[in-house]
Amino acid sequence: MIELKVPSMVCDGCVETITKAIKTHEPDAEVNIELDSKKVTVDTQASVESIKQIITAVGHEVE
Repeated sequence: MIELKVPSMVCDGCVETITKAIKTHEPDAEVNIELDSKKVTVDTQASVESIKQIITAVGHEVE
């Protein structure tokens, strides 16, 4: 289970973009995003680094 803080998320569009990007690269991943706390939780076999790269590739920053 990977938990990341993504402070650049501001709307549902951001949530959709990030979810879609992760699902594209990791189709089996369970993605749960809390916009209020800016928390992205991903249940996946992928590494933390690869999930971070996917999120930054769509223009968001990960803390």
